[in-house]
Amino acid sequence: MDINLFTFAFGLLILGECSARVVRVSPGPLIRVESQPVSIKCDVRDYGGPREQDFEWEMSREMNGPKIKIISTFDASYSDSTLSKRIASGDISVVRLKDNEAELKIAEVKSQDAGFYWCHTPSTDLVISGNYVAQVQLTVIPNTLKVSPKALPPVVPEGSDITLSCNVTRELTHPTYLSVTWSVKKGATSEQILTFGPQGEVVTGTKFARRYADGGIRLVPGTNGLFELVISRVMTSDEGIYECNGTEWTHETGGKWVKIVESTKELGTVAVTPTGHSLSVKASSSSPFSTSLLHSPGDTLALLCFVAADNLPALTLEVAWLADGREIITMDRSGVVISNASSTGAQEKRGEASLERTGAGEYRLGVRGVSGQDGGLYTCRIRAFIEKGGRSTGGGGRWHMAAEKTSSPVTVKISEIKPNFTLNLEATVIPQMTAEPTELSCHVTNITQLPPGGRLGVSWEHITLPGIGDNPQTSHPIGSLDGNGNLLPESMYGDRLKSGVLSLSRVQPNTFKLRFLRSQEVDMGQYVCIVSSWSVNGQGDMVKTSEQKSAALTVRWDTKRPALNVVAKRTREASVGGATFEMTCTVVPENLGEAGYSVLIQTQESMDSTVRTIMTLSPDYVVQHGGATDPNRRDGLVLTKSGPAEFRFRLAGVQVSDRGYYWCDITAWTKQQPGQTWTKATSSKSNKIRIDFEENGPSFNIAIHSDISSVYPWETAKMECSLSVSGSSPKTDDLVYEVRWFFTRLRGGHAAVPVAGIDRFGIVEKANRNSSSDVSIERKNTHTYVLHIFGTQDSDSGEYHCIATPWYLSASTGAWTEAGELTSGRVFLTVKFAVWDSLKMPLLYGVSASLGVGLFSLILGLVCAQCCCRNMAHTPRSGNKLMDLEMD
Repeated sequence: MDINLFTFAFGLLILGECSARVVRVSPGPLIRVESQPVSIKCDVRDYGGPREQDFEWEMSREMNGPKIKIISTFDASYSDSTLSKRIASGDISVVRLKDNEAELKIAEVKSQDAGFYWCHTPSTDLVISGNYVAQVQLTVIPNTLKVSPKALPPVVPEGSDITLSCNVTRELTHPTYLSVTWSVKKGATSEQILTFGPQGEVVTGTKFARRYADGGIRLVPGTNGLFELVISRVMTSDEGIYECNGTEWTHETGGKWVKIVESTKELGTVAVTPTGHSLSVKASSSSPFSTSLLHSPGDTLALLCFVAADNLPALTLEVAWLADGREIITMDRSGVVISNASSTGAQEKRGEASLERTGAGEYRLGVRGVSGQDGGLYTCRIRAFIEKGGRSTGGGGRWHMAAEKTSSPVTVKISEIKPNFTLNLEATVIPQMTAEPTELSCHVTNITQLPPGGRLGVSWEHITLPGIGDNPQTSHPIGSLDGNGNLLPESMYGDRLKSGVLSLSRVQPNTFKLRFLRSQEVDMGQYVCIVSSWSVNGQGDMVKTSEQKSAALTVRWDTKRPALNVVAKRTREASVGGATFEMTCTVVPENLGEAGYSVLIQTQESMDSTVRTIMTLSPDYVVQHGGATDPNRRDGLVLTKSGPAEFRFRLAGVQVSDRGYYWCDITAWTKQQPGQTWTKATSSKSNKIRIDFEENGPSFNIAIHSDISSVYPWETAKMECSLSVSGSSPKTDDLVYEVRWFFTRLRGGHAAVPVAGIDRFGIVEKANRNSSSDVSIERKNTHTYVLHIFGTQDSDSGEYHCIATPWYLSASTGAWTEAGELTSGRVFLTVKFAVWDSLKMPLLYGVSASLGVGLFSLILGLVCAQCCCRNMAHTPRSGNKLMDLEMD
């Protein structure tokens, strides 16, 4: 038992040496303002005993003066009687934050509360170690902070600047610091604009950071506590109640800034008047009260635009003049003038416009050399912009369009005497069918009041017929000739005008023509010519002064579909083999103008057989041979154009295989204009002409046989294909054969597989084989061919047959003629598997080896018995029997 107590005491001693109680309070000295709340925290660490610790607070006005007990966490009667009322009212209280941390709180600190404060922690340790009390000094200074704002104007125009002035001061008796914060309240929400201090730093609110970076918000520190914040170019979103907050700070030990007192004052409620409420625009001539102007052609038109606004110096303006709602000239907000006058053609040409700023809010429009096109309603449009960035950005900030206003219109009239004339539109050439020319003439008569140097121009329009082209009917401009004679094509007819298929011309000063070289169906419809008069203005330019439209003229024709009638005639008869066949095909077109033709020469053996193409001729006279043409006979085939609509086909050296029906398949092609591709119009076939003649040539027979029908593997199999000739047998040198061998597998289907073949020139061609066997073809004589299969395999079993095509030199034509194809019967080949032949030698070798080994084993045993197991030394028995017995 004594040993245990000693061990426990020793452990406590070691524990006490390793850890010691530490009591800490808020770092000081603490500087606080009178009537403001004070908080002093106290915590304890590395202690023994229960987790929850108690705290006692004492204070003394002097370092070594008498102490006054303030409050305790475990003894309600601990406090000094002089503090009982303050403790009862809650002015002085202690709050436990954690088991080891408590906070002394004074709701409104008084000047007599200044002094030294001690935090005690009663000991719960087994060993007294460390500190049990901590001390901090509290300094209480009077509240000398003053915030004096300068009132703001209640209403400011959009784009103006507002200055938020606030004077923040205090009496410097101890080292304290000041900061000032501006904020704006919109309803129940307050948004911080900017904070300056306490170390001279600037912190902006989230919504105002970009604006401060652009220079739209500027801080202007003054003297004697005056701080000013300038908000440039205010917008309607800047409305609200502006406030100024002054705060006094102290910098405690450890680098912590503590707010000790603050005061917030309102600068006033600001309303922002939108620019659109005060912006006004007025357009007039040099006389502010004139709303209608009358000018003669060639005069200079001058109009003024007056702009007024409450905050005009803060606005950047974009000024544009519009004539009948169309912009003619614009001055952008940077002062650059952009002319928007149309320059698409002389007929749209207006006078030369200029725009300049003649004073604050005053802009002058000038139009030199006005013509009839310059008459109309003129308005001045103003767009007012406010730069979101501050003036320090040098105009590089972001822009906000604050308002847009357009003035009342000013009527400008151009007095001029318009020429008068009469129009007569007639069709001088009317097409009878599609692809024929069309010509229209527009005559101008009874011309009066055309000024000296005046000219006439024309424009043409086309209106489609119902059911042709657009539906519903639509008017399409074709093109025009201006006063200088310039051709101005429209997009829809531009390609046809450039290629010359469609033309506009002036054949006389008062006569204009529209001509279609090749009329199309879509060209049917109503046509109108619009004649305009042109005169020279003050700048020497041709300007349009008047125009007049003719009555509509309907142009249409019978839209018969084009057709072809093709007739084939035999010009040379091929009555015997080797003769020349020739035929012509004549084309008779209907409802078709100038066209090109393509020709196909086609044939078939009978009316039910497949149609084959022999030759083709394109509209551009390119000849090609079809797939049915033998390459060796192309020199004997001719296809030419023998007339305007006639084509000739010649076949030299006809053969038996050429017998059948021949005809022409002809297609008509047209071009809408030169250089374009051919377009198919119609096609037709001719009647059929037959080539039929008798060829008294030889007749052939074919047979196949084999000496043996079964072989063993690796043996050679032979099959003969024999041909015979009957009738008029040609000479041996005038007869050759093409022979091909085919094989049908025993297992693998009914399809015949090529094996090998020899053509009429003696060239052997072998097919790809899966078997390891090889084949060859031997020509024994003119009529006999032998197929050899070397090293036969089981996969070579099956049926074999041969197909032969005889070729003979025709006595009548002197040309090689192909006879009909001959197919032989079938022979069956079996490749047997010889079981005894494959096993007899291995069995013989096994029996011989067994007998040899047995005989050798018998001889070896006899030799060992005679030589190795016999006792060669004889020992005579002793005469002493007793001794022998004893030995035994």
